[in-house]
Amino acid sequence: MGYVSREVQIVLLCEDRQHQAFVERFLESTGRLTRKAKHRLRVERASQGRGSAEQFVRERFPKELAAYRSQRNNVSVALVVMLDGDAAGVAGRFAELDAACERQGIPIRRSDEDVFVFVPTWRIESWLAWLGSETETIDEERRDYPRLSKERECQPHARALAAMCQNRQLRAPVPPSLDAACTEYGRWS
Repeated sequence: MGYVSREVQIVLLCEDRQHQAFVERFLESTGRLTRKAKHRLRVERASQGRGSAEQFVRERFPKELAAYRSQRNNVSVALVVMLDGDAAGVAGRFAELDAACERQGIPIRRSDEDVFVFVPTWRIESWLAWLGSETETIDEERRDYPRLSKERECQPHARALAAMCQNRQLRAPVPPSLDAACTEYGRWS
């Protein structure tokens, strides 16, 4: 298990820099993370070019879940996970994370834990396309939505999702993976 600082309040486990930028801006928009408190966020991100980023998240998840459980009595901690759904989709990724926990002898995530899993399907670019347009209809099977030129350009997208999740109202037609993300966020105590 890795080093866990008493200052860390949120751990982010994700595939890449775009995931990191999006979740950081989402958390800032919801008030869960302030710019002053960014040192309280520990990011575990797959290394670019070193194998499957999804596999990194899946294999690391049980360790981070165990660390979350060991620290939550000492500090206010949440574990936020983001990994692309690809062909597996939201339910498939949840099942894979559960299976990874079972293989490592870690009890699976419980509903009373501040552990949140966001699964953009097919990739986060589908979320960005939907959030960046008032009229865009998203096909979550489509793999070729354009990437942002800079990761930080996702701020208005993350802010829009935060507002919709906090108001518990997403505009229709909502991509199922985004609806699931707001449901995950709604569990945050």
